[in-house]
Amino acid sequence: MRLTKFTDLALRAVMRLAVVDDEGPPTAREVAESMGVPVAHMAKAVTRLRHLGVLEARRGRGGGLALTALGRGASVGWLVRELEGDGEVVACESETPCPLRAACRLRGALRDAQEAFYATLAPLTVADLVSSPAGPVLVGLVGRRPG
Repeated sequence: MRLTKFTDLALRAVMRLAVVDDEGPPTAREVAESMGVPVAHMAKAVTRLRHLGVLEARRGRGGGLALTALGRGASVGWLVRELEGDGEVVACESETPCPLRAACRLRGALRDAQEAFYATLAPLTVADLVSSPAGPVLVGLVGRRPG
């Protein structure tokens, strides 16, 4: 299974925000710049993560992004499922439906594999993602604020 770029970006943003910073909460622009991704893409990921209750965004002076308690303890399996959606791995019912769909065993096998993928990620939390060796690298990114 392959994650969308959107999910990858959102997971990296969550990991970045899980690392506490003495300079205060970063903005979406600062997170995007520290990761070398377009600000517009980061803004979309931030919006989705806010809707999921994983992070909060404060505007104005002293504002920025911060993980919520839910975000810190969130299961990576749950988060990936929410970001990716429950769509099928293959498009059997697309504009031109597959002629094998009534008798195909592949669709069920792929659905089972997708569930196994999510189940493997389920015990992993956001806090687990930022433990060593990733944590020190993320701390290095924190210092890359624009000047």
